[in-house]
Amino acid sequence: MSAPVILEARGLDVFYATSQILFGVDLDVREGETVALLGRNGAGKSTTMKALMGVAPPRRGSVRMRGEEIAGRKPHVAARLGIGFVPEDRQIFPDHTVEDNLTIARKKGPAGEDNWPLERLFEVFPLLVPLRKRIAGRLSGGEQQILAIARALAGNPVALLLDEPSEGLAPIVVQRIADTLHKLRGAGLTILIAEQNMHFCLGIASHAIVIDKGQIVYRDTIQNLRADEDVRRRYLAM
Repeated sequence: MSAPVILEARGLDVFYATSQILFGVDLDVREGETVALLGRNGAGKSTTMKALMGVAPPRRGSVRMRGEEIAGRKPHVAARLGIGFVPEDRQIFPDHTVEDNLTIARKKGPAGEDNWPLERLFEVFPLLVPLRKRIAGRLSGGEQQILAIARALAGNPVALLLDEPSEGLAPIVVQRIADTLHKLRGAGLTILIAEQNMHFCLGIASHAIVIDKGQIVYRDTIQNLRADEDVRRRYLAM
């Protein structure tokens, strides 16, 4: 029996001013899945993530979190219902310490979950332990990305949305983030990752959705995508 759908979108049309960016986007993310939303730069990945979170409200279409309609509602509504979002630009609090960033973000989940106390976050993200009193704006890009993921978890999300988590980072840092996300998948967290880097997702994701020019063009398991050279060449080759 399939796991229940946690997050679903149907027929999303999103515009920036008069320019249409998404065209009828449909997607499902089921409980416990790690889904990779893949596509070239400008394909519509980040806009899809923002539409799901309420940052870029769709002109048409539906977004449901555990069955509750959230399209057109403010981002804090999505957060209260259990969506944790790490945007492409991370948006940490640069003038606060690492520990302050995590403490500020602390809240219980929608059903009162409290699975991510500070000490568990430091256990899962050991890189942050010696940095806990450091001002976040002085961290490297990789350290800031790890902090942003930990901060999202501090809010006890039901589903975690990550927008381009590997972008611009050194290979060793990318591998560290991949290892952490693999652990989170193993812990049963539901994750949606928007990425250009298919190879980053191969060891993390269970399923793949490919977007091109604002439309979903492929969906299957990550293993089947790995084997489909035609789809990879047409939509993912740089």
